[in-house]
Amino acid sequence: MEAIDAIDAIAAKVAQVPGVVGVMLGGSRARGTHRADSDWDLGVYYRGEPDLPALEALAAEVTGGPVEVYGPGAWGAWVNGGAWLVLPDGSHVDWILRDADRVRRVWDDCRAGRFEIGVQAGHPHGFWSPAYPGEVALGRVLADTDGELARLKDEARAYPEALRKALAGAAVWDAGFSVAMAGKSYTARDVLHAALCLSRAVGNLVQALHAHHGTWCLNEKGALAAAAAMPHTPPGFEARALSLLGELGRTEEELRHSLTEAERLVAEVRGVVDAESPA
Repeated sequence: MEAIDAIDAIAAKVAQVPGVVGVMLGGSRARGTHRADSDWDLGVYYRGEPDLPALEALAAEVTGGPVEVYGPGAWGAWVNGGAWLVLPDGSHVDWILRDADRVRRVWDDCRAGRFEIGVQAGHPHGFWSPAYPGEVALGRVLADTDGELARLKDEARAYPEALRKALAGAAVWDAGFSVAMAGKSYTARDVLHAALCLSRAVGNLVQALHAHHGTWCLNEKGALAAAAAMPHTPPGFEARALSLLGELGRTEEELRHSLTEAERLVAEVRGVVDAESPA
């Protein structure tokens, strides 16, 4: 059996579990950017409470051994829970729970230009709520009990204009504020504070560029390189960002130099974001 056929079969069985309304293939496998050893990420969309014992029984069936399934909230407020499966052929399959009603509420907020950023393990720059509809927009529907996921996917193909303006503007403002806060660190040679501030600033600039171009940004992985390849991105953006992150320095002079470079980068991205449109 081909790998994708096995994944389709698993998704069909997951969709039959009480409380589950659909299953989506996400990550690099859905986007066609995967490696041979990439995991298979399955978003398990549920309503109410998923039947965890039934999911554990199914996980044991497909793996050949006991698997613990973590319920909603076990992994944090945004990446609700799920399970890590290893199939008999060695393939790694991740089940990631998603509350379908919450995803819909977040999508409604996004269309109105509202978003949240939550603390979440595995997301060092925070979990940005637009990732919820972004996952659906970029994912592949494998099982959909009443067409709910397909309808949301069709809606989310177009990045909301209100979100584009609100997120890009807020992210670049936060980047500038973070750099200003880093300015309080270099005379004291407080490398930890400076590093955290500039890391946050770079992450926000990346988010700002993605939003400005109406591109869903799901997490930090590969986001910097993707932003650097976008039209009108400041020249040398990726190399300059990497320099800030990897060559911050530890002396007062080195930290002051990094701060100056960060200020320039923020100003250039602000110029891009303040343009009338991404065209």
